Amino acid sequence: MAPTQATTPTAFALYIHWPFCLSKCPYCDFNSHVRENIDEARWCAALLRELEGIAEQTRGREIASVFFGGGTPSLMAPSTVAALLDKIAAIWSVAHDVEITLEANPTSVERQRLSDIRSAGVNRVSLGVQALDDEALSFLGRGHSVKEALAAVAEAARLFDRFTFDLIYGRPDQRIVDWEEELQRALSYAGDHLSVYQLTLEQGTPFHALWRRGKLSPLAEDAAADLYDVTQQILEDTGMPAYEISNHAAPGAESRHNLMYWRYEDYAGIGPGAHGRLTHAGNKTATQRIRSPEAWLAQVEACGVGTEPGENLSTETQIAEAVLMGLRLAEGISESRIRSICGESFDSLFDRSRLVSLIDNDYIVRSADRIKTTPAGRMRLDAVIAHLLN
Repeated sequence: MAPTQATTPTAFALYIHWPFCLSKCPYCDFNSHVRENIDEARWCAALLRELEGIAEQTRGREIASVFFGGGTPSLMAPSTVAALLDKIAAIWSVAHDVEITLEANPTSVERQRLSDIRSAGVNRVSLGVQALDDEALSFLGRGHSVKEALAAVAEAARLFDRFTFDLIYGRPDQRIVDWEEELQRALSYAGDHLSVYQLTLEQGTPFHALWRRGKLSPLAEDAAADLYDVTQQILEDTGMPAYEISNHAAPGAESRHNLMYWRYEDYAGIGPGAHGRLTHAGNKTATQRIRSPEAWLAQVEACGVGTEPGENLSTETQIAEAVLMGLRLAEGISESRIRSICGESFDSLFDRSRLVSLIDNDYIVRSADRIKTTPAGRMRLDAVIAHLLN
């Protein structure tokens, strides 16, 4: 798969984290919190200050994409979204084809906000549908029904040229025949992008605690692998092959924002817990905002930014991160990208016997300027990367 989106050398992506939700889903390990009586004007002012705080190290650069994530950013007032986008345009130049995505849940309340969100400047929306089965939605702790989900998808399709939604499969006792039917129904409403994630029991979540107590049994590995294979085949046959482990799109419809992450390009993050990777004066630095919403807010109001101490990334760390991110993509990682980090070729960087073994076992494919994982390799990505880098 060839690269699908070029950015200028100075371009970077911006992530804005809104940490609040109406409820916490039992599978979610994101930095999201249930809070009442949020002073949104205060939060908006703090986010605007953080934008100003990263301006100095990014002067003269171009914004290629903006992503409002969470939490549930569709709970923000559209006026807050508009104020943030206006500030971004005042600080930086913005690409003519900038992608501005906002995550939303498909409840009836949030569906009614989609028009105002578009008017605020958002041009792409990502809906957390997660399932098209009411019993599964209840199991996943979602606050909407299938009827509400499909109504929201239809509204997103009407209002936005680009939209996507998420599904979770690999649920306990899920049968292939049921998932095939659910996925085909989803495709009848989908546009040209779809994200499908296998359910994982992340440590610290209620689902993980239930598993530890023997109250929740995950799908067997063989059954999960079969579901994965069926998912890949159906979506490829539909014209939306996987361009990343869990993301599928028609050619040219990939998420530009997420591609910048996976291609190891620069991005900045604001809001509680947001991460960044920014190159400044020749050094690539890892940044992270304070995770606690209340502590972050207090720090921003006191100092202008709510950051933890930054870290200048070593060449070795940059190589590891670039490989980890790049091999998630069907397009893989180019040798020229590695050379830009360390000045070395694949042959001088990787142990030849290890690389050959991965190729011989059909986990990696190598072409003139690129290595990429096969579908089997992406299923075993952690092991493939450990074998390649160690």
